[in-house]
Amino acid sequence: MSTTSAEAVVDETARPTASTPDVPAPAVPQAARGRFSRALLLAGPPLAVLVVLVGGWYAVSVGLAASGKGFLLPMPHEMFTLGFFDPQVGADIWIALFRTTGVALTGLLIAMVIGIGWAIAMSLARWVERSTYAYAVMLQCIPILALVPLVGFWFGYEFLARVIVCVLIALFPMVSNTLFGLQSVDKSQRELFRLQKANKWTVLTKLTLPAALPSIFVGMRTSAGLAVIGAIVGDYFFRRGEPGIGSLISNYQSRLQSAELFAAILAACLLGVAIFAFFGWLSKVAVGRWYDSTI
Repeated sequence: MSTTSAEAVVDETARPTASTPDVPAPAVPQAARGRFSRALLLAGPPLAVLVVLVGGWYAVSVGLAASGKGFLLPMPHEMFTLGFFDPQVGADIWIALFRTTGVALTGLLIAMVIGIGWAIAMSLARWVERSTYAYAVMLQCIPILALVPLVGFWFGYEFLARVIVCVLIALFPMVSNTLFGLQSVDKSQRELFRLQKANKWTVLTKLTLPAALPSIFVGMRTSAGLAVIGAIVGDYFFRRGEPGIGSLISNYQSRLQSAELFAAILAACLLGVAIFAFFGWLSKVAVGRWYDSTI
């Protein structure tokens, strides 16, 4: 092969061949599919359980209707057609739910202030814990239905009495969870503050209280649901002042309006879930950046 032919072969080999440009991988669709898969894994099992429950509900409702006792358990869709979507019933439910929300949030706020303050006092002074913690446990063990008549007798049967019932129910989780968080601080960290000759206030504000925040928010979420229960229980028994969702449940029960009754119960459940979810979100905002839950 001549030199000219060899150079031509090298030149042809070195010359870039015409080809289609590289197409980037469809990263966005893959990411979207990944998010969809994760969402499906999270929402799939609860939705499957919901389908089973609603299907069983329909089966039982059909059986009761065939035996002439359909008023005991209405069809699931009747909660909406005869409940939420009815102009009068829907308005009554949402107004009552708004009033119950005000009572529950007021009682929850008071329980939070008293519970956190009480737990801090017990963590700072052992004699306070030995003297008072047993009464907090006793308060939790007394059936609330035994206290409701006394609360109504002493404080009337309107807003104040309902708030007190909420506080009585929601107080203990705030006390116990806050105290647990304050007493669970690592011993070596306490020793470090002691070596720096920090006083009790500095240890509380700089160490124990920040470390106890995850436990405090657990208590808030637990007490939030209990405060809603307290507001409904007080409203159910007192039946004075502006009626809340408890009074509405009692009225529907006495009139055998089962569809409206189940709609009011569902609204009360959604209220508890909403307040619980709010404090869960607040917990992530406050401590989620540095606290990694193992649950």
